[in-house]
Amino acid sequence: MNIFVFLLLGLGIGYLLRRKGKRVSLEVPTNAALVLMIFFLGVKTGEVKVDALWLLGSSLLFAVLTVLGSMVVALGVSK
Repeated sequence: MNIFVFLLLGLGIGYLLRRKGKRVSLEVPTNAALVLMIFFLGVKTGEVKVDALWLLGSSLLFAVLTVLGSMVVALGVSK
């Protein structure tokens, strides 16, 4: 939820810069933000406990439902 604060702040700053007509290179800030986000996600992931059997079951269920949904859509389109 805290990421929305930075996203909204970035939108606001970008909007203000655009209204002033300034062209800002976003390559360096974007790369830095991505590196920091990947780092902090990795740090947070190390604290999470995962139940492997529940994850396997839910992944299989999601895969089966996705395949069935795709088949229903494909059969519905072909008629």
